[in-house]
Amino acid sequence: MPVSTVSIPVGQWFTSAEGVRWWFDSGSFALDFAYTGAMGGNPAWERLHAPDDLTTWLRDRFPVAVGTARSRDLFDAISLRDAIGRMAQAAARGDDVRSQDIDLVNLYAATPDIPPVLAGGSRQAGRSVQTVGQALSTIARDAVDLFDDVNADRIRECSGDCGIVYLDTSRAATRRWCSMQRCGNRAKVRAHRARARKADQAAA
Repeated sequence: MPVSTVSIPVGQWFTSAEGVRWWFDSGSFALDFAYTGAMGGNPAWERLHAPDDLTTWLRDRFPVAVGTARSRDLFDAISLRDAIGRMAQAAARGDDVRSQDIDLVNLYAATPDIPPVLAGGSRQAGRSVQTVGQALSTIARDAVDLFDDVNADRIRECSGDCGIVYLDTSRAATRRWCSMQRCGNRAKVRAHRARARKADQAAA
């Protein structure tokens, strides 16, 4: 059962070191947020260099107006983001999750999040612009949902060699790749070449 009260689209575009753009559906908004940083040891993925970067990312993703981030907000966001990233990698590998990271996610999840809004009313209820703190709380609550026991076997690393972590939301829980555009396609190419070599060897 989702903990967050706001519906947010999941997935984002990445650009490889070769300059190729590819779509990554992480399966979780909290994981999308984790991948604004160098999760998996890829410093090129770092997006939050300054408060304005955080402001832009939140405004692009949330369906409501979010205020301008300050330096303190950036510090908080990176702390939450890195905790979610460490938890996801530990869960994917079957390792123990650090209690300090759990505490940090729980701390942010306990604060007020961005409330849902029913369109069509004639009056403004609550804030017209949500705070960055509320946005972080919403992300933390999504992380609580992500790390629920029901997803214990669905948080996985890509079967390729990239180490990217995702939540398998497929009905049959059969997802293997971070993206069919990326590692899935590479695996198909390798399998095709292996079959071709085997056929050539048999013919020889």
